[in-house]
Amino acid sequence: MNVTVAQDRIEATGAPSRGRKLVVIGNGMAGCRAVEEILARDGTRFDVTIFGAEPRVNYNRIMLSPVLAGEKTFEEIVINGQDWYDDNEIQLISGDPVVGIDRAQKHVVTRSGRIENYDTLLIATGSDPFIIPVPGKDLDGVFTFRDLDDVDKMLAAAEMGGSAVVIGGGLLGLEAAHGLSLRGMDVTVIHLMPTLMERQLDEAAGYLLKAELESRGQTILTSANTKEIVGKDGKVSAVLLEDGTEVPADIVVMAAGIRPSTGLAKEAGLDVERGILVDDHMVTSDPDVLAVGECVQHRGLCYGLVAPLWEMCRSLADYATDSPTGYGGSVTSTKLKVSGIDLFSAGDFSGGDDAEDIVLRDASRGVYKRVVVKDNRIVGAVLYGDTADGNWYFDLLRKQEDVSDIREALIFGQAFASGGAALDPSAAVASLSEDAEICGCNGVSKGQVVACIDGGAHSLDAVRSTCKASASCGSCTGLVESLLALTLGADAVDSGPKTMCKCTSFTHDDVRGLIVEKELKVIPQVMQELHWTTPDGCSSCRPALNYYLLCAWPGEYVDDEKSRFVNERLHANIQKDGTYSVVPRMWGGVTSPKELRAIADVVEKYEARMVKVTGGQRLDIFGIRKEDLPHVWGDLNAAGMVSGHAYGKALRTVKTCVGSEWCRFGTQDSTGLGIQIEKMTWGSYMPHKFKIAVSGCPRNCAEATIKDFGVVCVDSGYELHVGGNGGIHVRATDLLCKVETEKEAMDVCAGFIQLYREDARYLERTAPWVERKGLDWLKAALFEDPQTVKTLAARFRYSQKFWQDDPWEKRAGGHNEKLHQHLAEVRPLALEKA
Repeated sequence: MNVTVAQDRIEATGAPSRGRKLVVIGNGMAGCRAVEEILARDGTRFDVTIFGAEPRVNYNRIMLSPVLAGEKTFEEIVINGQDWYDDNEIQLISGDPVVGIDRAQKHVVTRSGRIENYDTLLIATGSDPFIIPVPGKDLDGVFTFRDLDDVDKMLAAAEMGGSAVVIGGGLLGLEAAHGLSLRGMDVTVIHLMPTLMERQLDEAAGYLLKAELESRGQTILTSANTKEIVGKDGKVSAVLLEDGTEVPADIVVMAAGIRPSTGLAKEAGLDVERGILVDDHMVTSDPDVLAVGECVQHRGLCYGLVAPLWEMCRSLADYATDSPTGYGGSVTSTKLKVSGIDLFSAGDFSGGDDAEDIVLRDASRGVYKRVVVKDNRIVGAVLYGDTADGNWYFDLLRKQEDVSDIREALIFGQAFASGGAALDPSAAVASLSEDAEICGCNGVSKGQVVACIDGGAHSLDAVRSTCKASASCGSCTGLVESLLALTLGADAVDSGPKTMCKCTSFTHDDVRGLIVEKELKVIPQVMQELHWTTPDGCSSCRPALNYYLLCAWPGEYVDDEKSRFVNERLHANIQKDGTYSVVPRMWGGVTSPKELRAIADVVEKYEARMVKVTGGQRLDIFGIRKEDLPHVWGDLNAAGMVSGHAYGKALRTVKTCVGSEWCRFGTQDSTGLGIQIEKMTWGSYMPHKFKIAVSGCPRNCAEATIKDFGVVCVDSGYELHVGGNGGIHVRATDLLCKVETEKEAMDVCAGFIQLYREDARYLERTAPWVERKGLDWLKAALFEDPQTVKTLAARFRYSQKFWQDDPWEKRAGGHNEKLHQHLAEVRPLALEKA
């Protein structure tokens, strides 16, 4: 591009100036945050132009790891969308990096030849990845991990599978390894030092981290020096170590460190050492040029973490708007963004003769804590496995408060150190100072969150959108919620949908969606990924999680029996005298001499005290001792009888009348259809108990119109009803549709159940679910696409193959061939290929 023409065009078409011209080199986190801080102080001070090397808007680089891991999308990590630039009249030039600075003429030149004048220049070029100088470093398949383009390249490579080698066991390298591992690659981490993350962790914490990563299938090689990256036909094939070990590799990720990006500044004649030299106001050796972020060196230090960047940006904005305060340097803390690993580090943990180490180890929980105290002040802390007190230790460290009065309780955390007063999490948050950091990802303090709430942000989402606290990784969500309650009062907080339980800030719908979205497949993984506030959940959330996982991953997730209610585990209802009752299933209420004989034998053999016909046409056997339950089921199973699930969140009964076979009013074979439906649906694990009825005529003797799913036979076919409830709050069903054949009725039944299973909240009956979603929504969800019902029914029948394989043989004390044959006969539909 012709430079003169470009400059003429800019002068002719540029937007009207609001003030002095501020040009920012770098559209990353530091550059845009500095602009945000300036605009917050004086929105008319500067006419702003931002140049970015990447062809995209500003995004959160520290969240690239979750993007690589598939936990977030690019859209979810955008900090400032195009609307922010437009609303603030900021000119964004993306994909055209600045390649030169002319300080004498006070303009910058881009790669395309564009020239932009400035009054004040801000350099925020960040850092460059360190490429270890070994043979093979330029081979195809060698990547760095610094921007979204790097992530896209790794994702494309991961789709091919194979092996990945990550060189560097620091924060960035481990996050890259975690993401590639989740993408299905075999990952080896090569680290030069004996301890992973040696700048943030001591040897003990590094060992625990290494063991945890290895338990996840990664190979971790420490004290390993890379000699060469081996290639074949121009592409990576292996990594050769100094000791002769050769590690196969389809890709290699260089994550051995970063260096301040100082090339532009050095060529422009600014003072540069390791980084661009700046004073306490972020001013370089040229008073018209400021610099901020990873590219700068302040008082001899360069920072590669986000919190110092935010502090620099605040000082820079103060200076740029004539209210200088000065930046005095930062104390940093580190958290690892790998799901399921709680790790926190801050300050200096090197110890020494004049320092005291206070250590707590809890091997059973995998917890390690170390606090380093010097002159009665905390100088360093390392927490692994339990990081709840990280912010508290960091606040004490940063303020250099005297801890002699709480020395004995210090290692046990804030709750003990305050004499128990902070056992309530809200009290712990209340005791934090106004400048205590709440959100490390976005550099938001307690005082800023409170100000945001006072300004009208009365919900978690409102806080996230206003001051960005909890808007990135979400690990500070609990702190923000506590501040909402403390500031407004618990009753005044706009809490939105009810959370699943006190263990989490997520709703049932949130949890269901995230289980599928993030492919969470075991309960501990869900709890770690979604930041559960309790170690093992509670009696409310564990059964719900178990159900949601069973529903989402049939055939993959293994039913966790200890997360079921006790009556479901035992297939028996406990009675007030401590004995149990068992209910064998009778298909459609029809029985045989063989089944009756088996029941009679069980009653006599185990001295049951009562046999009663239930309201669902089954026999209930009372007075069974707990120790006899496996033998009772063994004897009943031997006769081909399975559980009636009178005790489970599952199909209970399919009530029928005698229908056209016996009744003079019957229009269809209601008994036969009821038996088919029961054999198709028995054993279904559901959000709540589920009852079905089939009435042979509109006289409705089976009471089909107060059941979860009801069939009323008419001359022309079958009316299908849903959402009834005959309990305390009686609700008549809604007419869903009318069909002509038994097969259609069974398909709609299966499709309706599967939709209920996939959408309803745990412990939500069909009646409130139908009312909550609406009949119009339900009809559209089932029938708008003619294939939907068949698809849902196929999913239901496929899952029944696994759910009806409930381990009855184990309850019988071993493999029961007769029972196995019987089950195969009674559930042919469940064995169809979905």
